[in-house]
Amino acid sequence: MGTTVLVHSCVSVCALHRSSLPSRRWESCVISGEASRSRRQRLFTVKAAGVSDFSGVLSRIQSERRKLLLGDSQIGGQQCGLIFGKSLIPSWKLRCSLGGNTAGGNQAESLSSQGSWPGSAPENGLGSSVSTSSNAPLPQRITQFAEAFWRFVRPHTIRGTFLGATALVVRALIENPALIDWSLLPKALRGLLALLCGNGYIVGINQIYDVGIDKVNKPFLPIASGDLSIPAAWVLVLGLAIVGISIVATNFGPLITCLYSFGLFLGGIYSVPPLRLKQHAVPAFLIIATVRGFLLNFGVYYATRAALGLRFIWNPSIVFITGFVTVFATVIAITKDLADIEGDKKYKISTFATKLGVRNISFLGAGLLLLNYIGAIFAGLYLRGTFRTQVMVPAHAILGIGLVYQTWLLDAEKYSKDAIAGFYRFVWYLFYSEYILLPFM
Repeated sequence: MGTTVLVHSCVSVCALHRSSLPSRRWESCVISGEASRSRRQRLFTVKAAGVSDFSGVLSRIQSERRKLLLGDSQIGGQQCGLIFGKSLIPSWKLRCSLGGNTAGGNQAESLSSQGSWPGSAPENGLGSSVSTSSNAPLPQRITQFAEAFWRFVRPHTIRGTFLGATALVVRALIENPALIDWSLLPKALRGLLALLCGNGYIVGINQIYDVGIDKVNKPFLPIASGDLSIPAAWVLVLGLAIVGISIVATNFGPLITCLYSFGLFLGGIYSVPPLRLKQHAVPAFLIIATVRGFLLNFGVYYATRAALGLRFIWNPSIVFITGFVTVFATVIAITKDLADIEGDKKYKISTFATKLGVRNISFLGAGLLLLNYIGAIFAGLYLRGTFRTQVMVPAHAILGIGLVYQTWLLDAEKYSKDAIAGFYRFVWYLFYSEYILLPFM
């Protein structure tokens, strides 16, 4: 049944491609399948050649993914997702694990064929087509690299770093409006660039060492999908680290340079053997909480006050946001693994989700965040001279109610993959919201 569903899904996608672009651009549309009894998976591939602009098609495929795949529940609850191959000659993949034995052993069978695939190369282990890049126009190659690089640096973490740093700088300036000096703007932008480089280094080196896990949990990431080679990824992460440390060392003094380097060190031992602390639940969440919580908030606020010629003091709002975000980062650390249980179990990665289960961790994370919001409301009510009650109380009450609703929705949808993804995404939206509120507290 699952195989039939997938075949029809692929045929539908092929038809979708044909309806999305002028027919004269199409040289072929081939659907093929491979079954392996030992690996218990079937790989369906749809290839398109001669398409000059593929981005619109990919966007439409993503938006219609659930309809095309008829929902995970109709494919035996197994993983199903888009894998973007090396698409200098554009191609994309549907890789679906069927769970049980698949008929046909190791033989490949043609499910549908409408023409040939010019210059096709053998498939690698990911199912990504390896096509020659020399024929692609330079602008197209640059665009594709930029898209792969953007996925590589994990945009949701970049947004968190950007919003956090910006909010902390704005808060320091609001407290000292007479010291605002626009000549410091280039230095501030260099500092922001250094933080984004550090962010990119940490998430990038994690992908290099997690490529096997990502093929199961996050096949859309550029290394796992084959859009970015491991040597190229190493060049990127080392380049990001060097640029980041160079900027900090030449602009922000020895203390901030040490804190920045310590953050990179923690990000390294989180992912890199032999320590690879992400394999152990407690050290893993402590690292994320330390980097996202204390190091970012203290470091940015300290550097901003130093640039203004002020000594560091623990402002109540900074104490609040540092503690609040540290708890938040802890929740992010434990809930990020909710959707990754399959790959984590396969590679023997010990997380709270693999130990306690999705439902328990969801409620634990939501409970910690709810306590955070209750604490913020009490701070707004009882520290009126320190915080703006009219901001602290209603804002955190609304965010807390939203969290309760999202947790209820997750439970009502029986912890499906889509529901888990939506819950984790909402946690990040709450994280962004707190930094947006910071200047107004």
